[in-house]
Amino acid sequence: MFASLSKSTPDRIGPQFRLSNAAKRLFDVLISIGCLLILSPVFLVIAIIIKSDSPGPVLYRGKRMGKGGRIFHILKFRSMYERPESYQGPRITAEDDERITRIGRWLRNTKTNELPQFWNIIVGDMSLVGPRPEDPEICNHWPEDVRREILSVRPGITSPASVLFRNEEALLKSFDVMDTYFRSIVPDKLRLDQLYVRHHSLLLDLDILLWTALVLLPRQGGYAPPEERLFWGPISRLARQYVSWFTIDTLITLASIGLSGVVWRLFEPLNTGWPKAIGVGVTFAVFFSLTGALFGVNKISWGQANLIDVVSLLPGLVIATGMAIWVNQIWVNNTPLPLSLLFSAAAISFAGSVVVRYRTRLYSELVKRWINALGRAADAQERMLIIGGGDTGQFVAWMINRKGVQGGFRIIGYVDDDLFKQGTRIQGVSVIGRRADIPALVAKYDVGVIVFAIHNIKADERQQVQDICAQTPARLLIMPDLIGAFNQTVTTNGHTSRSAEPLVYPGPLSSNLPVQARFSQQQLELLLVDLAQKAREGDLEALLQKIAQAQADLQDQGNP
Repeated sequence: MFASLSKSTPDRIGPQFRLSNAAKRLFDVLISIGCLLILSPVFLVIAIIIKSDSPGPVLYRGKRMGKGGRIFHILKFRSMYERPESYQGPRITAEDDERITRIGRWLRNTKTNELPQFWNIIVGDMSLVGPRPEDPEICNHWPEDVRREILSVRPGITSPASVLFRNEEALLKSFDVMDTYFRSIVPDKLRLDQLYVRHHSLLLDLDILLWTALVLLPRQGGYAPPEERLFWGPISRLARQYVSWFTIDTLITLASIGLSGVVWRLFEPLNTGWPKAIGVGVTFAVFFSLTGALFGVNKISWGQANLIDVVSLLPGLVIATGMAIWVNQIWVNNTPLPLSLLFSAAAISFAGSVVVRYRTRLYSELVKRWINALGRAADAQERMLIIGGGDTGQFVAWMINRKGVQGGFRIIGYVDDDLFKQGTRIQGVSVIGRRADIPALVAKYDVGVIVFAIHNIKADERQQVQDICAQTPARLLIMPDLIGAFNQTVTTNGHTSRSAEPLVYPGPLSSNLPVQARFSQQQLELLLVDLAQKAREGDLEALLQKIAQAQADLQDQGNP
């Protein structure tokens, strides 16, 4: 019933994360105190309306599971009638729930009923952003590893799942509310909560707060941001793709002007002054960054960029140098910086920007790529789509782009479900979509060959991708896990393992992954525990699927 993410939780115990958590806590408390002070008159009006609408208390105090599994009482404005059936009904509320009062329906639709939780934040039970706190009875049905991971952080007033499922009650009906909730909503909410726990930061929190404010606007009620924009939102993009590079480029430019000025003064006097020189340098950095943003330079994943991407920095260099010269002539007046000094500083600054972005990349790679590109006849090539932008996918791209192989194929791009790779370029190849986009991409680019280059994927997910590919006219090729095979021949001590079992690679239409030669004792114990848990939950379908998968694995092991 539940599908959790297989990636392990990153280590968030070091000094960097302790500092980040402290900043997050300080931010939560300051914002909550300010909101309570500003909204106190609104709280008073809402309290009067609630009391006049139906008898009962103004606030609802419900049990919720907090950080580390600690139970706390969440505060909300009461939205239900104060009757026994209100406490005895389902733990989840549907849109047509008769327990909700007239004013309570408005409070829930506008999320105003959640505002008293600012007090929960101040006392340390909650955070502004975090997985939404659930009823303990619901949490007890989560898989143990998922529950442990999600409860490792404070729950929040809003979360990525809250943004995407803000109209959750409209998806539920009273007659089967709990069954629908567990089958249709909980798996996606848990997956989104796990993603938040693994990638949470102050920048991500700011993005989620911004998205929450936007989707609560009356005219935006039906808008649902894509997941990649949810976790890689406008504030994170601005800070990491623009502000960070602008800061780096500014420091490089100032250092370049300083270096050029020092060299110049060895031969001639220079009396412009540091304030004016800094002004010229900042002008260069501003227009270099703005031009780069206009040409999409900041969308490049520079850690994996192709050397040919250096061309995208040239327009910024030309425009920024021109603006620096103009400012130098207009603002500095009688003692401008010499033009030759400006040109040398611009050249050094550009070289520094390239070095910082490419780091240890070799210039010979640029020459090789350029020579290979000259021989391309794009119209006569078979168009290829690579599924997976990881090591195997990059290896496929490198192999296709080699001289002697590249003449027959042209890579259209990568398909990868990683939220943080969307719109980037890896080794000169763009990530142009996710698995759901494969049919549209095949039709748009007339793709003839699809290469499946993912190996750290579950069997059912692998089959889903292959089923999607089967809907297209393109041929599907399965790339063997050569990197995994190499790694399996090396022990942890760095010595070659001579007793390694030969690997059997799946065929193009196979959904079975390579398995070990036998079940270990630990694997067998985990399997039995999992089967027992499925039996206790009464989930016969999942139990039968698990048994069938174990039988298939055993059969594969017996038929190498």
